[in-house]
Amino acid sequence: MHDTGDIKGGVLVGAPWLAEHLHDPGLRLIEIDVNSTAYDRGHIVGALLWNVYRDLKDGNYQLIEQTAVHELVAGSGIAPDTTVVFYGYGPAMGFWLLKLYGHSDVRILDCSRDIWKEAGLPWTTEVTTPARTEYRLPDQDERLRADRTRVQAAIDETSVTILDVRSELEFRGERFWPSGGLEPGGRAGHIPSAVHLSIDGLRNEAGAFRGVEELRKIFAPIDRGGEGEVIPYCTIGIRACTAWFALTYLLGREGVRVYEGSWAEWGRMPESPVETN
Repeated sequence: MHDTGDIKGGVLVGAPWLAEHLHDPGLRLIEIDVNSTAYDRGHIVGALLWNVYRDLKDGNYQLIEQTAVHELVAGSGIAPDTTVVFYGYGPAMGFWLLKLYGHSDVRILDCSRDIWKEAGLPWTTEVTTPARTEYRLPDQDERLRADRTRVQAAIDETSVTILDVRSELEFRGERFWPSGGLEPGGRAGHIPSAVHLSIDGLRNEAGAFRGVEELRKIFAPIDRGGEGEVIPYCTIGIRACTAWFALTYLLGREGVRVYEGSWAEWGRMPESPVETN
């Protein structure tokens, strides 16, 4: 299906659009979260769950290898012409992953789970089992991803903005994980030269992304006239992917690359430089 949806060129779709297309055979709906708690209590009819820690990251918090991505996508019933809509706690991470591997039609539901449920739209606890496909995704688009070596080099590059989108407490080194606490063997703090910019305000109370002008104001500290590379990072990649999505698809910024290893990798590497303030 190639209906472009109803918001911002189709990368964001509203609840009415999704409700209308929910049973289209060419649509696959996927909830992204860090566990199955919310999904098990109830989810949008037909939705699958991609658990970040189980399905997208390995035991070292690294993005799963290409063969595992192929398996995940095929097992989720996604084909080359499937419209994939993500929602939930971290939809932008699913969006980024499929764009990293060149899938063309990917979108995000522009409202929260609660808004959908409160509107009386289709809701269930039943788990969908899709028919497997043999879809082989294209190779990665390395322009969308930065590894630790690239970030290390970028520390001294004035044309590059390393963007820390975590909380102030994480940035200052008072906690390792966003929910609180430190990591045994890990260090809290931030990458040297990183610009701190919390992205808590990117969405409104209904879980919808704010308008373009509001987003421009939020990202004004790193504007630079739209020039230069931007490398957002967080802890495991969810917030970094959200910043990447807003900058790239809602504001039209080029040269944004997610450091998907983020602090879960950087802060656990003894050779990585760390600052606190």
